Amino acid sequence: MDRKRELTSVDCAALAGELSQYTGAHHDKSYLYDDDLLRLKLSGPNFGRIELLVQVDDPKRVHTMAPERVPDAPERPPNFAMMLRNRLDGSKLAAVEQFEFDRILTFRFERTDDHTTIVAELFGDGNVVILDETDTVIDSFETVRLQSRTVAPGGQYEFPEARFNPLTVEYEDFLDRMSQSDADVVRTLATQLNFGGLYGEELCSRADVPYNQPIADTTEAEFEALYESITALSERLQAGDLDPRLYHEDEEPVDATPVPLREYDHLDSERYDSFTAALEAYFRELDRAEDEQTGGSDRPDFQAEIEKQQRIIQQQEQAIEDFEADAERERERAQLLYANYDLVDDVLSTIQDARAAETPWDEIESTLEAGKEQGIPAATAVRDVDGSRGTVTIELEDHRIELEADTGVEKNADRLYQEAKRIEAKKAGAEDAIAETREQLEAVKQRREAWEAEESEDGDDEQADEDVDWLSRDSIPVRQSETWYDRFRWFRTSDDFLVIGGRNADHNEELVKKYLDRGDLFFHTQAHGAPATILKATGPSEAAPDDLTIPERSREEAAQFAVSYSTLWKDGKYAGDVYSVDSDQVTKTPESGEYLEKGSFAIRGDRTYYDDTPVGVAVGITCEPETRVVGGPPSAIRDQAETSITVEPGRFAQNDIGKKLYREFKGRFADETFVRKVASPDLIQEFLPPGGSRMVEE
Repeated sequence: MDRKRELTSVDCAALAGELSQYTGAHHDKSYLYDDDLLRLKLSGPNFGRIELLVQVDDPKRVHTMAPERVPDAPERPPNFAMMLRNRLDGSKLAAVEQFEFDRILTFRFERTDDHTTIVAELFGDGNVVILDETDTVIDSFETVRLQSRTVAPGGQYEFPEARFNPLTVEYEDFLDRMSQSDADVVRTLATQLNFGGLYGEELCSRADVPYNQPIADTTEAEFEALYESITALSERLQAGDLDPRLYHEDEEPVDATPVPLREYDHLDSERYDSFTAALEAYFRELDRAEDEQTGGSDRPDFQAEIEKQQRIIQQQEQAIEDFEADAERERERAQLLYANYDLVDDVLSTIQDARAAETPWDEIESTLEAGKEQGIPAATAVRDVDGSRGTVTIELEDHRIELEADTGVEKNADRLYQEAKRIEAKKAGAEDAIAETREQLEAVKQRREAWEAEESEDGDDEQADEDVDWLSRDSIPVRQSETWYDRFRWFRTSDDFLVIGGRNADHNEELVKKYLDRGDLFFHTQAHGAPATILKATGPSEAAPDDLTIPERSREEAAQFAVSYSTLWKDGKYAGDVYSVDSDQVTKTPESGEYLEKGSFAIRGDRTYYDDTPVGVAVGITCEPETRVVGGPPSAIRDQAETSITVEPGRFAQNDIGKKLYREFKGRFADETFVRKVASPDLIQEFLPPGGSRMVEE
């Protein structure tokens, strides 16, 4: 049977009750390992030292751990851990709760001035979210942007839509929900009542009701027996009346449960005093069993550390872009105040005169509403009046601007300019941080090179030949090297020509200035916001032979690459026009009276057009000669990759489709750790077009 790799809703209910015994414990320190494992060190006179582990990737788990078994602390705490230490300094654990009947546990820490909540989402891709006292997201492992909910720093935290809670349901509601199903009993318990497959079968066994019996054939007595089984389980969980077990099959761990299960009567079991102790033992044995299976390795996981630093750099780059945008937005708001000086002054003067006459704020708001109905321009611009803060919010050219009502236009504008300067100062700090992170990344790469230089050549015999079935191999050696074009968008055509494209205006500028050589072809779409795409005839700065001919197939693939990574994909369009020119037709020198923005170029002479070029991207994993993610036109990628997945414009955000592809790839390879090392969701995202996507069924 399959080993347990994540907690059930029943497990979470049991843990919420059991871990509540530690309320009042002091927070000592927080640690973060590998971006998915959070360790909280707690203590108290009644508890001693408590080590609480929360892991949300694979496996997904929450349990305490014996202090002598906790992993060594990272040499340098990540920013997330430092933030959490500052938030929790001097706080006590106030509550541990399960959200409804979902696989979500919350840990609330309180101190005199504020409180902080840690939300552990143990479903789907998993997440840890840190909330302040107003439930605003301070930080999270993953940013989530779905139609149903958003989890992003600075936004209000939204729980997933509440699941039906079968542990608190009345009999009439239980009977009504069961009766509405057209499935069998076990599927109805698993899906409609949210028990999942294991506990659906367990409840059937306890009630002596056949698993596959249709709901329509189920009697009143059988429904009552099922409800009694649910009530008995609910009462045990609420009372903390647990009898935890660790189950083995053929001496290998397969599950840990808060109560004995009839479904596991055929397995060997071991009793534990607490469910967290049973979970600790289970996951410790699971780690040991998997290490023995893979043979283990003393080699440091350089690739994971490199990916981690690259992710940090990516986040820091995004933060710098956000700071730039925020600062520009504040300046625009200040400029709008001056551009609409008379109207803004009229709004402020009206409120100031009313306050001088001791007019209440609610009456001022009513007067402005009446003025809005009469079409008075100043009143029409007002969107909100907040008497508690003494502010008025106006809207100018789609910009909402909050004004301090007791000051004039100049002071409000100056306040916005000062805010822009403050944000720019934060940008400077972020630029210093990214420089430091790049140094750390380079240090990791140097350590990897030194390690590899000392390794023997014993692994040479593992070089694959054409007959190797990489997907079914239990262990795949990781072989990677850095290339000069890795930071750009890139792929190799079916004829092995390199195609590179920019990710932003800076990249476009750099590519044309540094890497567009004689013999190369330049591709671009008719649409705005496309990457500068270069089909390289040779390596950088190498002279192309005069008789070199680039095959038409490679040209068409480069055209598809250019259109797929343009804004057309983001707009949900499936084709667009692309043109190509020779390298000497591209210039940064504008004609008289012409202006070229950063990342833009002037094209001189005739163009070759590729009309209605279809968008299309495949992402794959190669196993030889190197192990890495590749992505680009499907016709090129399918032959290069051991396995690939084609995507097209769709509704899933880049972050979400990256994780979907990652899970699909993990399912295709027998060696799941290989996929984790070479094709993390972040690496896959680098080859996905901007905007939404979905997988194409093939």
